[in-house]
Amino acid sequence: MPLALLALAIGAFGIGTTEFVIMGLLPEIAADYGVTIPTAGLLVTGYALGVVIGAPLLTAFGTKVSRKRMLLLLMGLFVIGNILSALAPSFGLMLTGRVVASLAHGSFFGIGSVVAAELVAPDKKAGAIATMFTGLTVANIVGVPLGTFIGQAVGWRTTFAIVAGLGVVGLFGIAKLVPATPRPEGARLRGELTAFRNPQVLLAMAMTVLGFGGVFAAITYIAPMMTHVAGFAEGSVTWLLVLFGVGMFLGNLVGGRYADRALMPLLYTTLGGLAVVLALFTVFAHHKVLAAIAVLLVGALGFATVPPLQKRVLDQAHGAPTLASAVNIGAFNLGNALAAWLGGLVIASGFGYTSPNWVGAVLAAAALGLAFWSAALERRAPVTAPSRSDTAVLADTARTPVHH
Repeated sequence: MPLALLALAIGAFGIGTTEFVIMGLLPEIAADYGVTIPTAGLLVTGYALGVVIGAPLLTAFGTKVSRKRMLLLLMGLFVIGNILSALAPSFGLMLTGRVVASLAHGSFFGIGSVVAAELVAPDKKAGAIATMFTGLTVANIVGVPLGTFIGQAVGWRTTFAIVAGLGVVGLFGIAKLVPATPRPEGARLRGELTAFRNPQVLLAMAMTVLGFGGVFAAITYIAPMMTHVAGFAEGSVTWLLVLFGVGMFLGNLVGGRYADRALMPLLYTTLGGLAVVLALFTVFAHHKVLAAIAVLLVGALGFATVPPLQKRVLDQAHGAPTLASAVNIGAFNLGNALAAWLGGLVIASGFGYTSPNWVGAVLAAAALGLAFWSAALERRAPVTAPSRSDTAVLADTARTPVHH
């Protein structure tokens, strides 16, 4: 794997830390601002919606500049947002900082996925994408638990200041390691939009919304669920997040390995398993050991869907993958926003801290249904191979000189 993938993984580490560390700090932030847990959950929803909005807008702008320059601009925006979050004197400004940081998220992973895939042979694309996303999973093993511990021990503002520092490290890593390739010829917004005419692209994105939304329905409220229901001490949330991160790391490895070999069977297995585990989590949450196992499995099954879903969008988008890739990252976060909102809604309605697990189970089951539907449509009308012009564009991109 090219060294440039390390730079992308560093950026993903910083973004992953700021996205997920909020889960372990919701009680502290809510107490500091004097708001309820469901209201504090809007910090998750707001971040996710920022990704949904920022992904297409910034990626459209990115068609006018080189991909490396765009990645650098995105990391700069990420740093500014986290500094604002760390200094915010009110909940409204904290939410604003989260949204500013989130605007970089979708485009970074979307453009980064395309860059990663172009750096390797066609049969290694999913593995390259998984390598970049390894930064996100490692963030959940190291960055998120450490950030949660620091936030609980010293103050959550310190955590976001450190995250801003991670963004600076990521920015310099990209500047140093990612090859300075020119903007691909023929990269136009109108051409990128043609990918959305393919119903398979839209179905893959819908699977992304529902499938990963199932994960966030449960994980957004992991802190109150584990402390109020399972009976864990507040300090245990840190290692529970480590467990979730380990699950994500393992799931990412499995997804990256098998998405190139058996993409749809992998999605059937992971989405079906996720729906079952989330349903059982409602019961498991009352027992410490079973609750911990459920946290691990939700991370593993949920993140095993990421490489295959991202690869399916890239495959179906043919010669115009950049915008579709970024919008699919936005789709992950649209699912996050939907799930966080629905989870807060059922909690506020008096159904208890375990009720978001049922929401997640229903979302994952719906994603599984879409996977079967997508496969059925593909059997009836096989996807047309890339046109000669598409193939030429990809070939020209592959021949672009890379400077280390």
